[in-house]
Amino acid sequence: MIIKVGKLATTAMLGLAATSAVAGENLWVYAKGTDTRPEGSYEFKLHDTIRLDKNAGDHYTFHDIRPEVEYGISDKLTVAAEAIIFSHDYDVGSEEEGGPCPMCEAGDNTGKFKKTQLAGYELSMKYNVLSPYKDYVGLSFGLSYERRDKYRLDGGDIDQDSFVGLMLLQKDFLDDTVVTVLNVKAEFERRKAGTVVEDEFAIDVSAAVSYRVAPKWFVGLEFRHQSDYLNPQDKAEAGNFDDGFDAEGYTIGLKKSNFDLSDFRIGSQHQNGNYFGPTAHYAEQRWWLTAGVLWQISGGGSEHADVRNGRNWDEHEKMHIGLTYGYEF
Repeated sequence: MIIKVGKLATTAMLGLAATSAVAGENLWVYAKGTDTRPEGSYEFKLHDTIRLDKNAGDHYTFHDIRPEVEYGISDKLTVAAEAIIFSHDYDVGSEEEGGPCPMCEAGDNTGKFKKTQLAGYELSMKYNVLSPYKDYVGLSFGLSYERRDKYRLDGGDIDQDSFVGLMLLQKDFLDDTVVTVLNVKAEFERRKAGTVVEDEFAIDVSAAVSYRVAPKWFVGLEFRHQSDYLNPQDKAEAGNFDDGFDAEGYTIGLKKSNFDLSDFRIGSQHQNGNYFGPTAHYAEQRWWLTAGVLWQISGGGSEHADVRNGRNWDEHEKMHIGLTYGYEF
């Protein structure tokens, strides 16, 4: 009898550990846990983040679709590769009609665009320093490189390289049934499109909590802040002082970001947005699903940003819906 009870307890503990390990990284839309993959294991993920409504024109729908494969080089180090697919469908109105730029310049300045495109790829790594199950707090760091040929906002052609650094903190409570995380991400982007050249610094902070309400179910809440610091250079506007450009084509009154080693600086904050909403996660032994809805609760930016009624509309949207499917090998 004692042996049977011991086997049952061991089985239950292993099942709980497996559920916690799966849920730890994939409970929310943007926020992530500190878990890395076991050595020699693979996982396939399919992400779709749907961004809706620019509060202008008839409609704005953008799917950011990312099929991804992760591999555990060791129990502490995970590497990943993902494709980036953009699907745009919007009609936000022309610039004369008050549509938000750059979307208003699409379709010969009609503000209309509908197309699905392969936009680029991302390579990343994640290293775990402290475990939330063994140490007081979980801690991991991530690095990634992203290459894009299409612009996120409007689907236009660009030449963009991005380097991203990420810090992840995780603290669990009540035998890992309550999971809390804090992510801080810094992104350095260098982008070219026609006569426009810009170095952009972006900061992304996510905080989230989730509670295991049943053996296979977690429900939670997520907060996300995102902001960009830049002053794009438009060489075609160089010396156009009447329209607010200086002799080099930068907007007068804003500071520019620059990532050259001999001239590194963070420019003016062009825009910011804050999102908040619920999430749900369901996990079986080898596969799982996560869904969430985040609303823009506030936003702002410089005098050149589209800010109305306390929210940002050129770089941000009214709602983000996140859907992710994962399968472990």
